[in-house]
Amino acid sequence: MAHPVLWQFRMSHYNEKARWALDYKGIAHKRRSLLAGLHLPVVLLRTGQKKVPVLILDGKAIPDSTRIIEALEGMKPDPPLYPKDPADRRRALELEEWFDEELGPHLRRAVFFGILSDTDYASSLLSVGCSDRTRHLYRAIFPAMGALMTLDMGIDAESAARSRARTAAALDRIAAERQPSGYLAGDHFSVADLTAAALCAPLVVPPEFPYPFPPSPPEAAVRWRETFAEHPAFAWTLEMYRRHRGTSAEIAA
Repeated sequence: MAHPVLWQFRMSHYNEKARWALDYKGIAHKRRSLLAGLHLPVVLLRTGQKKVPVLILDGKAIPDSTRIIEALEGMKPDPPLYPKDPADRRRALELEEWFDEELGPHLRRAVFFGILSDTDYASSLLSVGCSDRTRHLYRAIFPAMGALMTLDMGIDAESAARSRARTAAALDRIAAERQPSGYLAGDHFSVADLTAAALCAPLVVPPEFPYPFPPSPPEAAVRWRETFAEHPAFAWTLEMYRRHRGTSAEIAA
C-alpha cells in the first residue's frame, strides 16, 4: 500500500490540523508543500476545488481537514481522536465544527491583515522551507499574490476588526469550555483540542510548530499577538502543543 500523501501549505493552521492528526496517530506519510496562489492548478486537478490540505489516501483525494481526520480515524482508530463516550464524542465533533467556522477563518483574516502589507515578511512566511531561488521568485510576484489573497479572503480594515473580535470570542470559548481534566471534551485529548490548538497556532506560535516562523514580524501583528499573551487560551494552546504535538511521522524526501 502506498503511503498517504498530504498536499499542504507549511504555514497554515488548517493544514497544521491535518498534519497534527497524522503525526499524533503515527501514520507514516509524505508531504508535498505548495505556495499560496501557485497551488491552484495542482489542487484543482486533483479535487475540483482550490483549498488545501488534501490527503491522497489509497488513491483517493480527500480535501478538508475535518474529512481527513474522519478518514484517519477509520484507518487507525488508536490513538483515538474521537472520544468513546457518545456524549463526549458529540461534544468534541460539535466543538471541532464550531472552531473550524468561528475561529479558523477569522484568525486567518486578522493575521493576514497585519502582515500582507509587509511584502518581505509575508512572502518569507509563506515560502518557509523553499529553496533560495524559489523564495526570491515568490517575493518578486508576491504583490500580485497578496492582492489576490486580500480579495479572496475579503480583507480590509473593517472586516479585520470584526475578525479580531470573533477571534477574541473564540479564545474566550476555549477558556470556558475547558473541563476539569483541562481538555475540551471528556478526560482525554480529542479532535476538539487538536482543532482549537492548531487553529490558534499562527497567533500563539508554539515552539513545537513543525516549521519556523520568520523573525521580525510587522509591529502591528506583534502588538495584536501581545494583547492575548495573558489569555488562558494562549497558555492552554502552548500546553496542548507541549503535551501532544509529538514526533513527526513524515517520511523524509
